[in-house]
Amino acid sequence: MSYIADRRQEEKDRRRNEIVDAAESLYRETGWEAVTMDGVARKARLSRALVYVYFKDKGELLLAITSRALETLHSRFEEASARTRIGLDQIEAMGRAYMAFGMEFPHYFDACSRLEQRATGTPEEGSHEATAFQMGLKVHDVVVASLEAGQRDGSIRADIGDLHVTSRVLWGFTHGLTQIAITKAGPLAEVGITVTQLTQQAIAMIRYTLAGTGRSLAD
Repeated sequence: MSYIADRRQEEKDRRRNEIVDAAESLYRETGWEAVTMDGVARKARLSRALVYVYFKDKGELLLAITSRALETLHSRFEEASARTRIGLDQIEAMGRAYMAFGMEFPHYFDACSRLEQRATGTPEEGSHEATAFQMGLKVHDVVVASLEAGQRDGSIRADIGDLHVTSRVLWGFTHGLTQIAITKAGPLAEVGITVTQLTQQAIAMIRYTLAGTGRSLAD
């Protein structure tokens, strides 16, 4: 690329990030349903027409924010897995990291939830949806790598089946648990259950399942 072309690309990237920053700020403050393209333009101090140059609709903006959310989650997973030695402990660390992610960034968690609800086929190459999809795959790759490490070091049973499927089962399990922790703390407390108790029991069950029947729930 020439110097001028580089500068133009830098300017495009900067404008795009300003728009996504504005949308994310509104998402965090008001919830996604209240976000509008006009509101994003005002927040970014840009014209409505310019916002539409970068994002054709609100759905594309949501996908851009979701990509950010998954990028953050990917970093958290890598950090969590690097702090522990054996595969089973890495899986636990990532489960805790995901729950912490949901509590710390509820708008990111909501964005991930909305992505899971999308019924789509293969994303178009280069689209905002494809970018989010690829980042989601990178998150699962970290989990699969720890499952493989656990099978090598003996902390995870060898007969759990396809590890890519297992990663998605763990995702569904942990996502649902995090959603309950975020939205149902009050009703749980009414029946004498704390979020901490719920979390600890869930982690114990995951460890028991992955490690096999040779370990107790307390291990």
